[in-house]
Amino acid sequence: MEKLSLPMLVVAAALIDSGNRILLQRRRLGSEHGGLWEFPGGKVEAGETPQIALLREIEEELGAHLDPAALTPLSFASDTIAPPPPRRPVVILFYTSRIWRGELVCRDGEEIRWFGIDELSALEMPPLDYPLAEVLSRTI
Repeated sequence: MEKLSLPMLVVAAALIDSGNRILLQRRRLGSEHGGLWEFPGGKVEAGETPQIALLREIEEELGAHLDPAALTPLSFASDTIAPPPPRRPVVILFYTSRIWRGELVCRDGEEIRWFGIDELSALEMPPLDYPLAEVLSRTI
């Protein structure tokens, strides 16, 4: 078994509207996985809990405020083989939320869009978002 370096902890959220549609954002072109659709979120910074990191990331990326009590942990995804250096392995903690305050706007990616759960499997996504979408599709 291959020994991995210390993983980078990342949080992501499935924001679900009243019609059970999921909000995804398209990654910035020119970035790693540029142009692919992903669940919004980002890295957990030193001194943050995953929940606090997710609140910060959603506010930075989408301009909305999540209620920490409304975050429901759903699943996780992680690299199973060591990525080529200098990239570190990633572990994504995945949450859902049906409650937020503020209008959702695209502040960080190329665009944001609502998708039906049945549309997720056809999207081009970063590799670790696929298993998250699969778990979500079995949950909604």
